Amino acid sequence: MWMRHAIVLVGWLGSLSAAGAQDFRIEDVGSALSFDVAQLKPGVIAFSDQAAGAAAGEIDLIHFEDWARSRPNEKKFLSLFPGYTEPPDESAAKAGAETGAKPDAKSESKADSKPEAKAEAGPAIQKLDMYVAQARFALDKPPAALDLTRYVTLPFLERIDPAIKHKVIAATDVLPLTDQHGLGNDNPERKWCSGRAALICIESIYKLEGKIPIGILLANKLRDSAKKISDHIDFQSELSALSAAEVDQAGLKELTALDAPVVGALEQNLFYINQIMKFGKFLAVFQADPADAKKTVVTAFMALAIEAGVLEKKKEFENVPVLRNLVPAQVLMGKSSFNSGESISAGLPKYARNEIRTIAGILARDK
Repeated sequence: MWMRHAIVLVGWLGSLSAAGAQDFRIEDVGSALSFDVAQLKPGVIAFSDQAAGAAAGEIDLIHFEDWARSRPNEKKFLSLFPGYTEPPDESAAKAGAETGAKPDAKSESKADSKPEAKAEAGPAIQKLDMYVAQARFALDKPPAALDLTRYVTLPFLERIDPAIKHKVIAATDVLPLTDQHGLGNDNPERKWCSGRAALICIESIYKLEGKIPIGILLANKLRDSAKKISDHIDFQSELSALSAAEVDQAGLKELTALDAPVVGALEQNLFYINQIMKFGKFLAVFQADPADAKKTVVTAFMALAIEAGVLEKKKEFENVPVLRNLVPAQVLMGKSSFNSGESISAGLPKYARNEIRTIAGILARDK
């Protein structure tokens, strides 16, 4: 279930596709957004995915509420929509209803003696943790030479990661988003897969690779729960291109920390993921190079919202020696012996780097 998550990312443009990745190399920096554009080297991507306060060289996650408070502009543009909040946790509410949890006489007596204890608790909230990656690189092309709409196609997605299988669907095929995985992901500003000129709606599947499916098979045999872990990730998303006239110029300049005209953006919203991840977003912002009219600066972001409950599920794996390294948090962060390959099964940090590197290579090569 969790691994599915390593999702979020999924549709997006990921894994290491052949030729694309060879054109660029990743250079880890403290902050890609603080990296001086004038210092960008040809074929180099300045990349960072450390949350504030993380130890040097360590990947960390940030609680959604902390992210929203400390980086409000990032939360505005990298959530599914600006007003996104952590959704109600229906599974927790259902569990409480099924147990029929009722205070015993002793607790009732205590509650009666303290008026404030009678106040009803608010609805359970589905807590989320964010993985956010930032990258910056330069294209040896003037802004006028870019046609981002050419990338809003199924062949583009297939070109990026052959391990992920996609198909185009109609807006009417979008799931109702009423179950635990989709709840709260409805866009109040517009219906998903509609309202934009250059847009496609996608349904994707990724079968986990390496030893992970075998580990999942064993885990399912040992679990008491009737709900089994799946060995593949299913998700729905939309991929779109936005022109300079369609974007929030001031807001995106603040987001990228680069005061230069925004000439367009590529955006993918993963609004339904069947396990582990709540949502995902890929956003690439294209801006004129302040010092060179023949170049374009690209600032790319990947944001994945991981269900906090998934990261806390350790005991059912740690108690079985052969599954000890299948702990969800370790697998998602690429710190498990079960991680393998260059795609989602490699873990989020490696996957994000490969994805950005592949996209940069495709953008640079295309004429």
